[in-house]
Amino acid sequence: MMPGGAMDRAHSIVGDHKAGRPDDDFYATPPEAVDALLSRELWSGVIWEPACGDGAISKRLEQLEYQVYSSDFNDHGYGQVGVDFLDCANTPYRFMITNPPYNITTEWIERAHDLRFDKFALLLKLSALEGDKRSRLMERTRLSRVWVFRKRLTLWRNGKSLTENKGMIAFAWFVWDRSHVGDPSIGWI
Repeated sequence: MMPGGAMDRAHSIVGDHKAGRPDDDFYATPPEAVDALLSRELWSGVIWEPACGDGAISKRLEQLEYQVYSSDFNDHGYGQVGVDFLDCANTPYRFMITNPPYNITTEWIERAHDLRFDKFALLLKLSALEGDKRSRLMERTRLSRVWVFRKRLTLWRNGKSLTENKGMIAFAWFVWDRSHVGDPSIGWI
């Protein structure tokens, strides 16, 4: 049995604890997660990061000389604030990379698919593959690739690195690519 503090942190991460999830479901993405995606997927043109939070993904992409449009519904100190991705009727961008709020993953997948990106990647819990409704959504939206992390990531709760919760949840990059034909593939990063 985990000590009380570790158990509380674990429950908080998955959202079933009295402390609940962090403000606005904000878990910042470590740079190594972005690097891992870029080691497997090619991107060109402007990339939209619509849940930019404190800019973790955007800043890493910019360091690597990608053009990025950063926005978020909430103000975490980076990007254009007040942009609700779920209310966007269209987009001038062909590509998207983001770590969306996990409590509305299904809605984000549906909206991204409806916006007809050439390619988009969502950092999700590996458990996003589970369940009848979500698995049918993944089939309907033609999920292309799933890149599973060999080592579990430490996400930054409310933008602060919490090394004590390292490795508690399995994550993967889920990639939808309009040029993909056939069943989705799985690989490790």
